[in-house]
Amino acid sequence: MTQDGVSIDRLSPGDRAEWEVLFRGYLDFYRREITPEMYERAWTAFLDDTVMHAFGARTDGRLVGITHFLVHASTTAPDVCYLQDLFTAPEARGRGVGRALIAAVTDWARERDCSRVYWSTQETNATARRLYDQVAVNRGFILYQIAL
Repeated sequence: MTQDGVSIDRLSPGDRAEWEVLFRGYLDFYRREITPEMYERAWTAFLDDTVMHAFGARTDGRLVGITHFLVHASTTAPDVCYLQDLFTAPEARGRGVGRALIAAVTDWARERDCSRVYWSTQETNATARRLYDQVAVNRGFILYQIAL
């Protein structure tokens, strides 16, 4: 899929190094660290493409954005798609990469009869929220979690 000079597709084995740089950027933004084993677990799952999925965005043949997503059951609707991670390289921001990644996940979920795509972000992530407010509805939910 190509939109406004941004090409979106599944990640391939040759994307590993560029993907990891982008995923590290995402984790740094949220001040999170994961073990090398978790990078490998995620990468293997993305290539398997059965439980967890990933798309990459390219401009001029270079990987400049990533998104990770999964489908899960819902008690109130058909399956739903959770867009778990979305990151664009700083030098590619403002060029439609995030919008194209969200559109690609939405199309993918629609093709699989999901009832909705949803995601969360930090309240203070003003840059991303400007895009999200244009492409989705903020239903006002507050996210809670318990670390185990």
